[in-house]
Amino acid sequence: MGRLIAPDAGLRVSFLAAMDEFAAEGRAGGRTMVGADLAEYGERWRTEAGFAAYLEAVRAEEHTPRWADFVTQTTRWWVEDGEYIGRVSVRHRLTEELRRLGGHVGYDVRQSRRREGHATAMLGAALPVAAGLGIDPALITCDTTNDASRRVIERNGGILEDECDGTLRFWVPTH
Repeated sequence: MGRLIAPDAGLRVSFLAAMDEFAAEGRAGGRTMVGADLAEYGERWRTEAGFAAYLEAVRAEEHTPRWADFVTQTTRWWVEDGEYIGRVSVRHRLTEELRRLGGHVGYDVRQSRRREGHATAMLGAALPVAAGLGIDPALITCDTTNDASRRVIERNGGILEDECDGTLRFWVPTH
């Protein structure tokens, strides 16, 4: 099974392959981190300098939000045998919008590696990161139609609070 690491330039080739998978799903643009990254960096990170700039921006988000309406967050990549599988971001605080949609933790697993238990393991590994930031419990959300994500959250101890505008809101203990 995989492990969480800080974003690493050595995984550029598999990262780009994963981003191509997300793009093929139509994820470019929108309010998700993958969508925003594809829109802003999709072509730029194909060069070494562009990828280095992207990594610098992601690392800096732990102290300074990348965009005006975002919050600081810690991003880690889930890797297995030197391959980028996905990523998880732990938001350091909640805005009103994140309370409604998004929560403290967001995660994505590349399409070719789904249904292998990575999302469940990745979220479980991210909960101590949230705890280290003083977050307990963590709010985690998913679309009402995303049964796979709902199972991931529930397997990590998520307790459903409510549904808001087509989004399920769960509280997950981090300790």
